[in-house]
Amino acid sequence: MDRLMAGGERGRGKGEGMHALRALALLVVLFLPLSPVPLPLLAQSDDGIQRIARDVIPQVERAAGMTFRRPPVVLVRSRDQLRTFLDLKIATEYPPAELLAAQRAYRALRLIPDTLDLRRLMVDLYTEQVAGFYDPDSSALFVVRGADAMMVRLILAHELVHALQDQYTRLNTVLKLRRQNDRQMAGQAVMEGQATMASLVAMAPGGQIPDMSELWPLAREGLRQQQEAMPVFAAAPRIIQEGMMFPYLSGAEFVQNFERLRSAPDELPFNDNLPVSTEQVLHISKYSRRERPVQVAITTAPADTTVYEDNFGEFDVRSALNAWGATESAAISAAAGWHGDRYRVLGTRAGTVVVWATAWDTADDALEFERVLRRQWERVTPGGARRWQVDALVVAGVKVVRLVEGPAAWAGWQRLPAIQVTPER
Repeated sequence: MDRLMAGGERGRGKGEGMHALRALALLVVLFLPLSPVPLPLLAQSDDGIQRIARDVIPQVERAAGMTFRRPPVVLVRSRDQLRTFLDLKIATEYPPAELLAAQRAYRALRLIPDTLDLRRLMVDLYTEQVAGFYDPDSSALFVVRGADAMMVRLILAHELVHALQDQYTRLNTVLKLRRQNDRQMAGQAVMEGQATMASLVAMAPGGQIPDMSELWPLAREGLRQQQEAMPVFAAAPRIIQEGMMFPYLSGAEFVQNFERLRSAPDELPFNDNLPVSTEQVLHISKYSRRERPVQVAITTAPADTTVYEDNFGEFDVRSALNAWGATESAAISAAAGWHGDRYRVLGTRAGTVVVWATAWDTADDALEFERVLRRQWERVTPGGARRWQVDALVVAGVKVVRLVEGPAAWAGWQRLPAIQVTPER
C-alpha cells in the first residue's frame, strides 16, 4: 500500500496501509539534543515558518549532497485543514474495496484481530498529532500553523529532503506501486533512511553526529514504548508497528552502508541504484552483489476468486513470524535466506482460503523456515472445521515452502494450488 511522506509533532504528544509513516515524530525524542540552537518553543506565524524553511534549505542540501533544481513549495495550513486533506488522500489512495480486501487478507493471515477496522486505524495513524508532511502528488510540503519552532525546524529538515529527492527521482514511482509490498518497502526505506540521516546531520552542531550503528536497536525499542505519546501507534498490531519503523531505522542503516560503499561522491541510491527488496536493505552484501529474489506465482482453480494477493519480503516474513509468537531472534534467523514469496487469499464456496509460497536460497534455509512456520501457525490456528498443511517443494530447482489453510469442505484440497518460480528481471 502506498503512503504519504509524513512527519509528526511533539508537545502534548509525539507524533501506512500496513506501513503508515509516523515514526519521525518519535525519533525526535531520541535526537532532539542534536538541534544546534535552543529555539524558543513559540507558536509560529506563516512568515516565521517560511523563514525557518529558508534557513534550513541550505543545511539540508549540504547534508543530502544535492541541490534543489527549483525552489521547494512550503504551504502553511491549519490543523483542521491538514486533517481534512489527509482524510481525502487516504480515501483516494485506498479505495474502500481495496482496504476491505486487505483487511480480510490480514485477518486470514492472523496478523490483525478480527475486530480491527483497518481504515479507522489508518486514519488515526496518519492524523495522530500530525504537524507536517510532503505530498508527492502536489510537490508541496505542508506544515501546520501554530507548531512550535523546534518541531517546525525538525519537520522541515526531514520533509525538505523528500522534496529534494522528488526532484531527482519521482517518489510516486515507489509510492504508487501496487501489490508489490516488498519492493515498495525497500524503496521507501531509502527515501526515509536518507531523510532521517540528512535531517539529523542538518540539525547537528557542525553537521556532525555520533556513530549511529548501536543506536538503532535502542531507537526501535524506544519507539515501541511510546504508550502515552503515541497511543494509536502503541495499540497497533505488531506487524504494523514494525512496518512503520522499518523505513526510518533499517533505511537509515542502509543509507549509512551505502555512503561507505558508493563508488563516487555524487552517487545516489536512486533510480537504477534503488534496492529491489527488503533483503537488499537488510543485507548490504546482497545489495552490492545485486542479488535479486525470484518471482513466485500461485495458480488457483477458476472457481475460486482472488480476494487479495501480494508478497511479504524478508522483513515482513520476519515480522509475521514474530507476530505469530516466534521470538525476535528466531524470526530473524528463520527469515534469513528468503529468496521470494507470494501469498493469495481466496474466496471460495466453502469459505476463505490462504495460500502462501516462499522461496529459499538453500535447503537448510527452507527447512529452518518450515519448522518455525509449522510451530507458529499451529499456535495461532484454531481447530474445528478448518485444516491446514505445510509442504516442502522444489520448483524449477528452487526450494519452496507452501502453506495452505482453508475449510475442510474446500474442493481445492483434492488438487492444491500450483506454484511457479521465475528469475526476477
